[in-house]
Amino acid sequence: MKTIALFGGSFDPLHDGHRAIIKALNGFMDIDKIIVLPTFLNPFKSKSHASAEQRFNALHVEYKENKNVLISDYEIKQKTKVASIKSVKHFLKTYEKIYLVIGADNLANLNKWQDYEELKNLVTFIVVTRDNIKIPKEYITLHVEKDISSTQIRNKI
Repeated sequence: MKTIALFGGSFDPLHDGHRAIIKALNGFMDIDKIIVLPTFLNPFKSKSHASAEQRFNALHVEYKENKNVLISDYEIKQKTKVASIKSVKHFLKTYEKIYLVIGADNLANLNKWQDYEELKNLVTFIVVTRDNIKIPKEYITLHVEKDISSTQIRNKI
């Protein structure tokens, strides 16, 4: 296995949109494995609603039978906010090629991510459709038809 799709996020909570993305990534491009990477704490947020362990366990229970999906506790073990560049460098020690999966809503602030210029040279971005946001041609687009977010779910609760 040489090529992975790295799908990070808070997963606070895990929902059908996340599941749809993981399902769409199965067999997409030349991806050998999908690594789902729950954050300890999102670098752009000040708190999570569920603990890191609860979010990790929810993902683990959901995907324990799926051999194509690995739930990684790498960022959780850091016990702090972890920038994507650090996680990418960690996984490049094991894998040759990384597709970094992000939602289209992240495009507006992508240039604010830590060491963005270096990051874009280390990964190939896969951008998941969301909220009718136009995705520039330089990105690979993953079409997912789920209009839901963790924020929407938390706001309804």
